[in-house]
Amino acid sequence: QVQLVESGGGLVQAGGSLRLSCAASGRSFSDYAMGWFRQAPGKQREFVAAITWIGERTYYADSVKGRFTISRDNAKNTVALQMNSLKTEDTAVYYCAATPKSSALQYAWPYSYWGQGTQVTVSS
Repeated sequence: QVQLVESGGGLVQAGGSLRLSCAASGRSFSDYAMGWFRQAPGKQREFVAAITWIGERTYYADSVKGRFTISRDNAKNTVALQMNSLKTEDTAVYYCAATPKSSALQYAWPYSYWGQGTQVTVSS
């Protein structure tokens, strides 16, 4: 079992920045690839970013590429999402997720564990 707790969400103006963090507990954190997904009201959950077990590869949705950066610290059992140049369309609940798999990380189905989410609201 892996427990995931997100933090760092909040209200920010368009063009601003936020840094989300996800703290993991339970089984060995470095055994899991990590992902961030988001869900806006009335929309399906969508992929945002993912990072492999030791951070050697990262993946991003086209909509956030160049603005968001995913990173992990296996010594601290945390994964972060640095979000810059935020847009109103980035408003959503952001979820951290963990998977023991190393492929298909841009899809929700490989992820076994999910956090409860943190709200990000970007105002115009």
